[in-house]
Amino acid sequence: MKISVAVLFALVCASWLLLSSVLFAESSASPKNNTVTAAVTATHNADAMRVQGEFRYRANCGRCHSAPQKFPPRMMATVLRHMRVRATITDEDMRLVLFYMTQ
Repeated sequence: MKISVAVLFALVCASWLLLSSVLFAESSASPKNNTVTAAVTATHNADAMRVQGEFRYRANCGRCHSAPQKFPPRMMATVLRHMRVRATITDEDMRLVLFYMTQ
């Protein structure tokens, strides 16, 4: 009876060690996957914001202005705040156009 209890105990310990090593391996690999996923998502979001910004530039600003010039972000933000009032551009449109104009 003592041998079977010892064998059972050894099997339980081996199973616990195997399970904990698998869980540890998954948890240590997880941040790398999250970092890659975050970078891909950020790139995708940046591309989508740039496309939306260009679309909104053409819809709102392109009526009066030709192709956009590149200005420093602070200067472009000032111009867009001024034009937001004059052209009744929404805050979201302003942010997307600013992203488009400064990227």
